[in-house]
Amino acid sequence: MTASTINGARQPRTAAFGFVFASALMNSVSFGIMIPILPNLIKQMNGGDTAAASVWTAVFATVWGLMQFFCGPILGMLSDRFGRRPVLLVSIFGLFVDFLFMAFAPTLQWLFVGRVFNGITASSFSTANAYVADITPPEKRAHNFGIMGSAFGVGFVLGPTIGGVLGEHNLRWPFLAAAALCAINWIYGLLVLPESLPLERRSKIQWSRANPIGSLLFLHSTPNLLGLASVGLLFQLGFTVLPTIFVLYTGYRYGWTPQILGFTFMATGVSQIVVQAFLVGPAVRRLGERGAVLVGLVAGSLAFAIYGLAPTGWLYLCGVPVFALTGFIQPGLMGLMSQRVGPTHQGQLQGANQSLQGIASFSAPSFFGFVFAWAVRHDATLHLPGLPILASAALFGVAFFLSLRVATPLSVSQRPPA
Repeated sequence: MTASTINGARQPRTAAFGFVFASALMNSVSFGIMIPILPNLIKQMNGGDTAAASVWTAVFATVWGLMQFFCGPILGMLSDRFGRRPVLLVSIFGLFVDFLFMAFAPTLQWLFVGRVFNGITASSFSTANAYVADITPPEKRAHNFGIMGSAFGVGFVLGPTIGGVLGEHNLRWPFLAAAALCAINWIYGLLVLPESLPLERRSKIQWSRANPIGSLLFLHSTPNLLGLASVGLLFQLGFTVLPTIFVLYTGYRYGWTPQILGFTFMATGVSQIVVQAFLVGPAVRRLGERGAVLVGLVAGSLAFAIYGLAPTGWLYLCGVPVFALTGFIQPGLMGLMSQRVGPTHQGQLQGANQSLQGIASFSAPSFFGFVFAWAVRHDATLHLPGLPILASAALFGVAFFLSLRVATPLSVSQRPPA
């Protein structure tokens, strides 16, 4: 008899950090593939008009965010009730369908349908964070959240690079590659990924909280939890400027091609990986979760100022290593927030965060997209195409001052029982 069998019955695999990291890694690479390509595909399908492409990109992101806003709390509660694994599988399948729409859609309307479907099902990163909280003691969560963030960084290295190279030949090929990677990830989740939430820790669905208002009430139930979530919302609002206008902004201001964009994403991703995989742990041990959040917010505000004011592409790149320190923010915030929630409600916490991310996703792209379109149309009057990026620098500044008040760690005695 082997260790994996008892009385002839094979025992299920024990959930471990490596399993969910591998799933998040594949998912982030597939997501990264589309980043430098989708705005250009929209621009191509819209007759090459940069301002109109910015508006359409904002509309797509807004609809996706609205779906997240309403569906995030439901998916979070479903993961608390039925486990993380089935919710991850549904999310990966939704991304797979969306990539197929991008690869074959003949019109912008069909692209819109794919975005709606993906917005309803998307919860891979929030559910992965709940998975990490299930299997990690509170004092080590910030470190592991940082490593999970490095998976997103790897996606920024490999995904846009693959997308940029394939996109030079055909703007549809990257989406086929991303769909194939999602299919592999789904099969991996079905056959290999174990469940992290044991039956005794599962909770019943509270439908009164399976909505955006209920999720906000949940965040208000614990001291400073809503304040920390508000810092996360400001972070997400500011960060959204990059996927919304980065491709159009750098193409308009610096004349960057998809290949240059791919290598820029690679440089950004490598720096993020270094910070999140190797610096988050030491930073949290030395500065605490609070200090890590504050350092990340200051760095983000400075980096956005550089991005928005840089007159040349080379000066823009000087902001990349500064921006990498924003990798401290999310692990520090998630570490502080997960301390305040018991093991039966980690999915609900992540669902509430996902709903707030939905607010950022449907409001920020509209704001940044229309501001960029306005700046481009009035470039002769106000030569400031980086105006939306400077607005993001201001949002990070507001988040910094809010964090000074709410980013307080809990002692062991103040934490909910495990």
